Amino acid sequence: MDVLRPTLVRIGGRVYRKNLIQEQPFPQEEDFCAGPGDCADDYPCDAFVVEETERGFQSRVEVPSPLYKYIIGKKGETKKRLETETRTSISIPKPGVEGEIVITGQQRSGVVSARTRIDVLLDSFRKKQPFTHFLSFALNQPAIQEKFLQFKEEVLEKCSQDHGVSSSLFQNPAKLHLTLGTLVLLNEQEIQKACDLLQQCKEDFVDQITGGKPLTVEVAGVEYMNDDPAMTDVLYAKVRMKDGSDRLQVIADQLVERFVASGLMLKEWDRVKLHATVMNTLFRKDPTEERNNTVTGKSSFKERESFNGRNILKLFENFYFGEVQLDSVRLSQRFSSDTSGYYATSGQLSLS
Repeated sequence: MDVLRPTLVRIGGRVYRKNLIQEQPFPQEEDFCAGPGDCADDYPCDAFVVEETERGFQSRVEVPSPLYKYIIGKKGETKKRLETETRTSISIPKPGVEGEIVITGQQRSGVVSARTRIDVLLDSFRKKQPFTHFLSFALNQPAIQEKFLQFKEEVLEKCSQDHGVSSSLFQNPAKLHLTLGTLVLLNEQEIQKACDLLQQCKEDFVDQITGGKPLTVEVAGVEYMNDDPAMTDVLYAKVRMKDGSDRLQVIADQLVERFVASGLMLKEWDRVKLHATVMNTLFRKDPTEERNNTVTGKSSFKERESFNGRNILKLFENFYFGEVQLDSVRLSQRFSSDTSGYYATSGQLSLS
């Protein structure tokens, strides 16, 4: 048909032009199921397993027991709504009992829809959980602790008149460390998964980078994290490889990359910020607080009383905390202590 001479159609005494409309069929993606009886909510079919049974279909998902309540909801309302809307039955273990949530239904599409919604709920609420563990390098060797206490004493002697500066801001010397990344591990299975991944990283790349030897680093100089040194929240000691190489940074970045890829850790930065917190305004209210960056805990930051760090930065810009041998990456448990005063270790990767 000539688009400049469209067909004329007479309807009810009026004349209408019949325009040509070309409908383009959308190609079906191989990663998705085409039929309404297969997949629901445009979810990839291979994202999880749906088994066919004598009574219909079912899907099982391992969920840490602390997250059950988010699927159940207040007075069971969330669970009931999911079951009603997807025409499925959802079986959840008793509170505190580790196990699987089992979704069953007559229609595969209903089971897939219920599982998809549960996965979305779990992902959302997991991100809201406070972290339970973190990957760390311990910096609490006696010589470093001694120099840190000297730093604390001199700062209080010379800068205690500066706004906000007090002894409550300083890190516990037994807990001096480098944090590589934080994790939310809600049961023993997830802790074991993290431990196994650490060992896999050792075999895959850590041993090759370290040559099976500890890393010798120097802790020297202080720096602040925010934009205005007169309104400082976190002051940290800088860490560098004694041989001038970037091996510590490479190991840190690759470890975080692996843990992010496994789903055990959320990606926050392109590169790990290697630093050892020495002063933190969070410690003012909670001396056991491990957070040493400005990424998490936004509500806590509103309650902070910043301190004027100008003189500290000027007087202690090149303060030398000492040299230390880093011999392991630890999976450290938040809010805990071992016999040395450092965080309890759930697992570790030995560098030597």
